[in-house]
Amino acid sequence: MKVAAFSIKPFEKSYLAKANIKNHDISLIPDQLNIETAKYAKGSEAVIIFTNDNASENVIEILAGYGIKYIATRSVGTDHINKNAAKKKGIQIANVPNYSPEAIAEHTVALALSLSRCLILSNRNFQHFDFRLDQLVGFNFFGKTVGLIGFGHIGHAVANIFNGLGCKVLVYDLDINEDIKGIYPVTLDEIYANADIISLHLPLTAVSKFMINATSIAKMKKGVMLINTSRGGLIKTNEVVAALKSGQIGYLGMDVYEFEKELFFEDHSTDPEKDGLLKELISLPNVLITPHQAFLTVEALQQIFDQTIKNIDTWEESE
Repeated sequence: MKVAAFSIKPFEKSYLAKANIKNHDISLIPDQLNIETAKYAKGSEAVIIFTNDNASENVIEILAGYGIKYIATRSVGTDHINKNAAKKKGIQIANVPNYSPEAIAEHTVALALSLSRCLILSNRNFQHFDFRLDQLVGFNFFGKTVGLIGFGHIGHAVANIFNGLGCKVLVYDLDINEDIKGIYPVTLDEIYANADIISLHLPLTAVSKFMINATSIAKMKKGVMLINTSRGGLIKTNEVVAALKSGQIGYLGMDVYEFEKELFFEDHSTDPEKDGLLKELISLPNVLITPHQAFLTVEALQQIFDQTIKNIDTWEESE
């Protein structure tokens, strides 16, 4: 099958090549998919995209005009695709429903531990030969209560790690097996009221969008640690900034950002103007943000491309 793969980074090429054992004719396009770049899909039957690609109604209209029949996103989430528009045009969609949950889980805990032990400030001071211990007092995770909002594959993996650190793990999900060892299913309000660390592990939907806002933050324990490695839109960022400044939120770790589209995955170091809200966030000493890299391990990358190519294989075989 002839395929146009968008937003392909140099480090991804070898994993894609290894997965493509049936030798689909894949054009590697470094640009993100949008109205201007959709033309590169002309002559293809399928496109491969990623989370920051634009698969809006207007773009899908263009793709359909070029004869695109399939969209394979190399991600779990599909909120970047207008599914109704694709359905109207008869375009099928496939995602990667599960890949190396341990990769995201380990990054989640890495953010939390880095914040709890003041590693950002410690490293910054150390590089300047400042070896004082002032402002580096952290806290133990042993005995703390962790609240996980969302309990799919990644939530399970995160729970296992926090259990190993000696934490009490509370979980909230709409569909949960209450017999899972080492976790305590509770309501959302119980997590807000009792958790020392809250970690988000759920998709972005109309219901979950901005679920972390001034109202929900006010229900949390003062000084709570908040971690988000799921979707930036789960958090109302400006209201979280206000809570950080007031001390209601004591620590914030994120691998995603509400306004990351057209920003993450590219070098903006020389931009004359920077994202003002992001600048304000990273200026705070109790905030650690990474550029949507939680998935970025050797194991996860190969699983992502194996499943993406498998999706394309299945479409080709069905024809």
